[in-house]
Amino acid sequence: MTIKERYKRIIEYFTDNMPVPETELIYQDPFELIVAVILSAQCTDKRVNMITPVLLKRFPDAKAMAEAKQEEIFEYIKSCSYPNNKAKHLSGMAKMLSDEFEGRVPSDPLLLQKLPGVGRKTANVIASVVYHKPVLAVDTHVFRVSARTGLTRNARTPRHAEEQLTKHIPADLIYEAHHWLLLHGRYICKARNPLCNQCGISGFCKYYTNKTIKEQNI
Repeated sequence: MTIKERYKRIIEYFTDNMPVPETELIYQDPFELIVAVILSAQCTDKRVNMITPVLLKRFPDAKAMAEAKQEEIFEYIKSCSYPNNKAKHLSGMAKMLSDEFEGRVPSDPLLLQKLPGVGRKTANVIASVVYHKPVLAVDTHVFRVSARTGLTRNARTPRHAEEQLTKHIPADLIYEAHHWLLLHGRYICKARNPLCNQCGISGFCKYYTNKTIKEQNI
């Protein structure tokens, strides 16, 4: 199977079976999403969704959070992973939004990456989910699924995987593709025990093909 055919078949599957994929983080506006994404680093979406309602009720916008002490923010997020670092990032992010962006979350990924706590992946999530920019955030799920299926080849870093994926995925589908691969990795193509018997793309998955050949030769 050529790389072009693999992309075509996988995109067709997800288009038919997951036509409206969405982030599992709960948010109402760009500021709420950037807060949630910063909190989600090495933390489950379920946990983040438990934290954000109270946190954002207290600090509903960049101005309110910018005026808070880091220690106060910490008290609202201490049940998530790395709360000290995240409180520092949230405080710095809110202050920069207030001071340099009039409290608005920018749409440009490069501008987003200037914000404390916002790396390339987080910037691409915001730019893609909120502003539907043709940028693809590669987290651990996207990286794993794209490598296993054969959508990427010898991609050693998320940046390399992103470059390969965006080269082959139509720009108008990149927003959906991020969620397709992320959710597939979260619930089906799991890191330790991929559920190949429940997978709708096993027929055109490089990992499954190699696994089947290996089992037949035993």
